Amino acid sequence: MAGITPDTPTPQSLTLHGQSRVLEISFSDGAQFRLPFELMRVYSPSAEVAGHGPGQEVLQTGKRHVEITGLEAVGNYAVQPSFSDGHDSGIYSWDYLYFLGAQQERLWVDYERRLKEAGADRDAPMPAKPAPSCGH
Repeated sequence: MAGITPDTPTPQSLTLHGQSRVLEISFSDGAQFRLPFELMRVYSPSAEVAGHGPGQEVLQTGKRHVEITGLEAVGNYAVQPSFSDGHDSGIYSWDYLYFLGAQQERLWVDYERRLKEAGADRDAPMPAKPAPSCGH
């Protein structure tokens, strides 16, 4: 359970707001956050988005209207959302959700910077993945 220590604040309540597309979360230390689904999706901790190491991140676009269609508990340390675009492999530990909430403003600025550097539009659909080669 990476990043979970006895000092890690734990959620006291989690509420999905479908219409406004935010996850409202309050923690044991009194912190409260409203995490937009889009932010959660573009910063998914999954290997598909985060890669397997620095520099392997995949810039996400077209996620402004993404919804969370399901939210499953993962043990006593995380949740695993299912998003309306089919993405469902990210496991969001309590400390990662806290990080997203506490660093939300900086993360949005960083996301917009990365979009600009890539010449990408926030609302553009994700490019199609190349078909796997047959290995012939």
